[in-house]
Amino acid sequence: MKAMKFILATSVFAVVATSAVASDDFLFPSGVRAEVGTTGYGGAIQWTVNPYVGLAFGYNGGDISWDDDLKINNSKYDQDMNNDMFYLNTEIRPWGASDNKWAEAFYVAAGVAYLNTTYDLDRHIDAGNTFSVNNTDFVAGVDGVHMEGRLNYRKSLAPYVGLGYSPKFGEHWGAFVEGGAYYIPDPRVRLTATGSATAVDNNGSFQDAVRQEGRDIADKSKNEWMPVAKVGVNFFW
Repeated sequence: MKAMKFILATSVFAVVATSAVASDDFLFPSGVRAEVGTTGYGGAIQWTVNPYVGLAFGYNGGDISWDDDLKINNSKYDQDMNNDMFYLNTEIRPWGASDNKWAEAFYVAAGVAYLNTTYDLDRHIDAGNTFSVNNTDFVAGVDGVHMEGRLNYRKSLAPYVGLGYSPKFGEHWGAFVEGGAYYIPDPRVRLTATGSATAVDNNGSFQDAVRQEGRDIADKSKNEWMPVAKVGVNFFW
């Protein structure tokens, strides 16, 4: 919670500070960009406040799937992300308009996003196979086992910090790469299972283990951080 408050306070301060020093040129966007990455695909409108500070207002959306991406209690789940988010970032360039073009391309991003994002969880176990749930080993019944759930970040405000690099190539074109993370405490998780399974040591309820694993996914500290990695192209006018 302290980390979230610190990041959010930093983000708000940065946005207020940039507004205070904005010139008349700030009224008009200085460029646009297209981007794709772990939060989906989309783009942003960019404003250059001064050589040291810029703003980016953008949108990312779309579906992305990963195999065996979520690992907990010796279990592995496939994830299908359904993303819908708007963000406002302040981009601070420590070297400003430097003679070293590669140095001036580096920036630190701080901001906030409105998230409407879910991760669908999926896991299939064939009949007779041994598998683990909540650190307990089970054997799948004659019809196998299908586990599914949802990790939910819907309608959340999330502070963001990241690092980026955006060199220009000519007067109007450039590229960028950025990595960081959104902080989202206490995601909501639903996990259910169909099919039967028997504990290897005959001492454990399969459905109880499923319910506990759902709670563990929600409580796992790494799920408070949504990683961001994206690349794209810029166009300036």
